[in-house]
Amino acid sequence: MRLASVLGETGPRIGLVGDGTVTVLPVEAGTVDDAIRGGADALDAVRTAGERAPVVPLSEVRLGAPLRRFNRDILCTGWNYWDHFEESAGKREGQDPPERPKHPTFFTKGPDTVIGPYDDIAYDPQISSKWDYEAELALVIGTDCRSVSEADAMSHVAAVCIANDVSQRDLQRAHGGQWLKGKSIDATMPLGPWLTTVDEVPDLADLRIQCEVNGVVLQDASTAQMAFSVARIIAELSWGMTLRAGDVVLTGTPSGIGNARDPQVFLHDGDVVVTRVGGLGELRNRVALTTLH
Repeated sequence: MRLASVLGETGPRIGLVGDGTVTVLPVEAGTVDDAIRGGADALDAVRTAGERAPVVPLSEVRLGAPLRRFNRDILCTGWNYWDHFEESAGKREGQDPPERPKHPTFFTKGPDTVIGPYDDIAYDPQISSKWDYEAELALVIGTDCRSVSEADAMSHVAAVCIANDVSQRDLQRAHGGQWLKGKSIDATMPLGPWLTTVDEVPDLADLRIQCEVNGVVLQDASTAQMAFSVARIIAELSWGMTLRAGDVVLTGTPSGIGNARDPQVFLHDGDVVVTRVGGLGELRNRVALTTLH
């Protein structure tokens, strides 16, 4: 299934996305957050409800972020494509690690960063002068788990979607080497456009991932290039730490980021950012001047 959050006068409703259509479930069916937290039984109920709900053109509805009720910060993986790790060598302003990490690098970003798949990305040049793009595959945890093995990890992932981990590089460097601040500016992370349940994705390890700014493709890679697999990420992140149904886990960005280019490329007011992952749809967001200070 592809579960979208359809916005309307009565609040968000579950939409089941087809080829150019969306089946809009009644208010009583709850939200996508409810369906994900409810596990397999809740997802089965959504499928059943979709059999008798009205179908409308996808172009006639407005989609919001598929998830809005978060248990915690968004969980993120850094340096998970070696080409991205290498392209930034010597450009981290004194924060270069001595060697390639032997384990996934984890950090978090605040949940108030999340916006919908077609919403504006907030941009305030007084907050930062270095707004960067990062196309990523995002995972959504479907069942609570702790200390799971790599072999069992995927059984705890309910769905996947697309994210763009828009980052403020100067803030990322300015606070003791901790990335939280430079990753957590409000209304800057598009998520969506919908959740695709993992049974609909044949191979998470071979998805094309792209980021385009103003019609120019700046990132173009495959999830096959990940340094650490999705299963490894879940296994190591959950080691001694409970992951909850509804948690969102970003899996890292490939090479081509603006900070590593020569000359550097940063986002500005009016830029249009398109983020794609093969088979999962696309995000299309405009960078818009916003007062955040």
